[in-house]
Amino acid sequence: MKEQMMKTSIELFGNKGFRSTSIQDIVEANGATKGTFYYYFKNKEGVLVQIHESFIDHLLNGQEQIMQNKQSTNHEKLYQIVETLIRNIRSNGNSAMVFFREMRHLSDEKTAAILPKRQLFQENIQKVIEDGILMNEFRQDLRTDMLSYAVLGIANWSYFWYEPDGEVKENELTDIYMSMIFKGIEGE
Repeated sequence: MKEQMMKTSIELFGNKGFRSTSIQDIVEANGATKGTFYYYFKNKEGVLVQIHESFIDHLLNGQEQIMQNKQSTNHEKLYQIVETLIRNIRSNGNSAMVFFREMRHLSDEKTAAILPKRQLFQENIQKVIEDGILMNEFRQDLRTDMLSYAVLGIANWSYFWYEPDGEVKENELTDIYMSMIFKGIEGE
């Protein structure tokens, strides 16, 4: 039941927003009682925290696998990280929207616990770019922190508009993004 309530909460928060979704909405959508909800969650923020943790942990695990592959170049690793973000839209689109849009509803304490994971994801992208510079895969004059934020901005905004079942397929969108990024960071 807990997983079902999480799934329903993701859908409701994604469609109606965190503030506009009540605990009653969640339990009614699951045919459950408030007692059942409170058995699994302390409050509505508890659901939101679990959505955030699950989403970022999933991305960090995928990113770690990419980064640990000693056979891949940094060029390939950067591509694969962006590809992971784009492919994630199909399976976790609502979770992503909740993750990006609803974080402002977390308490300072809960935000402080999640921010380091978000920062780690960005820092890992920065490290791939830095390693690519060291290996002469990318230009030497790059500001790697700003570039890592740019890569994230490009990929993360896609969660708000990209339709995986639409005209442009996931691999096509990844190719478009990475062509633009690589033209900007690769040497001549």
